[in-house]
Amino acid sequence: MTILVTGGAGFIGSNFVLDWLAQSDEPVLNLDALTYAGNLQNLASLKGDARHIFVQGDIGDRALLDRLLAGHRPRAVLHFAAESHVDRSIHGPGAFIKTNVEGTFNLLEAVRGHWNALPEPEKAAFRFHHVSTDEVYGSLAADAPAFTETHPYEPNSPYSASKAASDHLVRAWHHTYGLPVLTTNCSNNYGPYHFPEKLIPLMIVNALAGKPLPIYGDGLQVRDWLYVGDHCSAIREVLARGRVGETYNIGGWNEQTNRQIVHIVCALLDELRPGADGPYTRLITHVKDRPGHDRRYAIDARKIERELGWRPAETFETGIRKTVQWYLAHGDWVASVLSGGYRDWLATNYTAR
Repeated sequence: MTILVTGGAGFIGSNFVLDWLAQSDEPVLNLDALTYAGNLQNLASLKGDARHIFVQGDIGDRALLDRLLAGHRPRAVLHFAAESHVDRSIHGPGAFIKTNVEGTFNLLEAVRGHWNALPEPEKAAFRFHHVSTDEVYGSLAADAPAFTETHPYEPNSPYSASKAASDHLVRAWHHTYGLPVLTTNCSNNYGPYHFPEKLIPLMIVNALAGKPLPIYGDGLQVRDWLYVGDHCSAIREVLARGRVGETYNIGGWNEQTNRQIVHIVCALLDELRPGADGPYTRLITHVKDRPGHDRRYAIDARKIERELGWRPAETFETGIRKTVQWYLAHGDWVASVLSGGYRDWLATNYTAR
């Protein structure tokens, strides 16, 4: 028995691989292209572990996919691999179409061929689990109900449009070809191993370096925040007991504005590692808002609770404290990802604003 994980060296994927192997002896075949956000250091604790088989490769490489599927015969494929940052999609949308749309199509076709060739008992048990985002649903008004699984798709960025397209492909491969798929749409994740281009790790890293803490616009954009460990537990439940062909929204029941998030991070850093020059909030600066910035996301996660009994274990207060403590304890990891390319990206996004 083996599972294939795509994008297993990225933020959510690596957390899932670590979580899976902490709770199961079932091997993981981990396929990752190791682009800027894929980092094998995330998986350093698995070095020499025979249960973890890492392959550097692209989901766009059909010949590689066919070899891996035939050689390892996984009982499930968990598809995390994606370009995932909105700002990057604004500056370079082509990479998002290539990975999120064309790559998902290529993976689906390879998996369909593998699945069709399986003997009947294995074919019936097989699952393709597609990991997606709440951003496909668009933006909510302040008083609007949270996103349910039947909310219409209204993506507003190249990133969310590419993920919406991948969701539709997965759905179509189920309804047209019978491929046994599961789809999960999650809210904003945070936690260990998060590449410091996203809001929370960027605020932690910049604050510790005495750099500005940039907030887009008025900072009142609302997101539902989900601790990555809770996301991993939800995926395990959906893979094990979710109904084939269904979509499950995964959220943290934690709506916060970006401004609130930054102030909470600053307060924790003031407590855990006080700055010599005073409170970290002194570093907050507002920059011009990005184009097409969605105002609010919110996940209604009652379906997964009702059908599978899942609820997040972490509150935002417990999860954000664990996250800040992790970054404080892993300065070597942070230093290793702050490459010249990363600094160039920050300059592209923030200097001109």
